[in-house]
Amino acid sequence: MYRRPIVLQFTLGFVLGVTCGDVAAQPAATAQATEAVRPKVRLIATGGTISNRTGGRLTADELLRSMPTLDRYVRADGEQFANVASSELTLTQWLDLARRINDAFRRDPELTGVVVTSGTDTLEETAYFLNLTVRTDKPVVVVGSMRNPSTIGYEGAANLLEGFRVAAEPASRGKGVLVVLNDEINAAREVTKTDALRLQTFQSRGYGVLGVVDSDRVVYYRSSLQRHTAQSEFDVSSLKELPRVDVIMVYQGASGDLIKAAVDQGAKGIVLASAGAGATSGTQRDGIQYAVEKGVYVVTSTRTGSGRIAASERGRGADSDQPGYRIAAEDLAPVKARVLLMLAIAAHADGAAIQRMFSEY
Repeated sequence: MYRRPIVLQFTLGFVLGVTCGDVAAQPAATAQATEAVRPKVRLIATGGTISNRTGGRLTADELLRSMPTLDRYVRADGEQFANVASSELTLTQWLDLARRINDAFRRDPELTGVVVTSGTDTLEETAYFLNLTVRTDKPVVVVGSMRNPSTIGYEGAANLLEGFRVAAEPASRGKGVLVVLNDEINAAREVTKTDALRLQTFQSRGYGVLGVVDSDRVVYYRSSLQRHTAQSEFDVSSLKELPRVDVIMVYQGASGDLIKAAVDQGAKGIVLASAGAGATSGTQRDGIQYAVEKGVYVVTSTRTGSGRIAASERGRGADSDQPGYRIAAEDLAPVKARVLLMLAIAAHADGAAIQRMFSEY
């Protein structure tokens, strides 16, 4: 019987052993390499329709499990900040949320980005607040859904996965807080909810989207040029509360008594959602005069949904000799003008500084 030489047997055994060992070790090595390459992104869940299934709200962990392909894109972890409708978040929680995000980036240098879930009703306000108070150029992406998890056609998991992809995308860095729904990326400063029910509700109207999220990649077309995030001067690290600022709409025959009542109840600022490019109505001028005489800032915005209130009108009220208390909102929507005014007053800015802020942010 033919016998293979011992040396050859040893050699083949050695080669086979090494080869088999290499093959066995390769998946583990590849997995480790892939784990190191994938960006680390954290989910901070606050609630909203995206979580509001029949019988109880989805937790942060359940939201993460709703995306089977998530591991292809990121190393994800999550935390539950709140689990309520967006309109139930308090201003104190806003401050806590901004501090939580800032602290997460400070404590974990490996963290590439943060995704925040929010109800859509006041999502644009929360996103703009974070745009002014999160002090990093790393991506913060706010995501929601128009349908709840118990509804046929629930788009929450798809929006959330796209939010993670945007947060992990290197090109998202330095673009401010981003809002991602319906395959579109919008700037927190510009986006607004335009429809109570439709999936395409979040739009930036005359400005357009920053980019899109497609199956192959994240694509950007432009950036927002106003100051935000890492360039922001607003520091909320030790801020205990935000001052009261009320939004009052201009409509035919409106009474100035509402402005006076807001001032008497402690408002430090008033935002007028004016008709057209700044018009008031009824006795509202009397209310404005009363406000500025009490040292309350009055910011004029427009209720039209787009357009700019010129800063050249700043400095004096229409019937007031009190300098600096009339501010032009530029192109900020009334609810976002309120956010900026709250932070400006909290920073003890005077009228000239507040007008500068509205021009820059």
